[in-house]
Amino acid sequence: MHLRLLRCALGFAACTWGVSIVGVFLSWSAASEALQGLGAQAIGYDRMLDYWFRMASGAFGLMGCWYLVLMIWPQRFHTVIPWFGGLMWVEGVILLVHGLRLSLPPFPFYADTSACLVGGGAILYLSRYAKPELLKRVVPGIR
Repeated sequence: MHLRLLRCALGFAACTWGVSIVGVFLSWSAASEALQGLGAQAIGYDRMLDYWFRMASGAFGLMGCWYLVLMIWPQRFHTVIPWFGGLMWVEGVILLVHGLRLSLPPFPFYADTSACLVGGGAILYLSRYAKPELLKRVVPGIR
């Protein structure tokens, strides 16, 4: 049961981070429209902003890939799962501090911050259930 919940939390993280990979492939006008839909002001084209947008989209998307790997093979990678839970939780704190500092509107600030704090906290709490030796004690008959 706990391992299933951990997999759900890791899958949630994979989706929330992984969705960013779409930004790598969008045209600048589509990316700018998407950002405006999330609350940004109109953004004129700038080569460096285009580059940084692709860099951030790629990095976040690749993070999603790692959470997917952890979801599929939690016992194989049980030692790094707490690190990824902590990373997500720390990102939530960063978003919270700067979202409040900037007086951002609720959408998407609350969703991003909550996803990181709750998802990261769940991964941190449930990470101990990925240890193969613990699973053998909890579920009799597991080898």
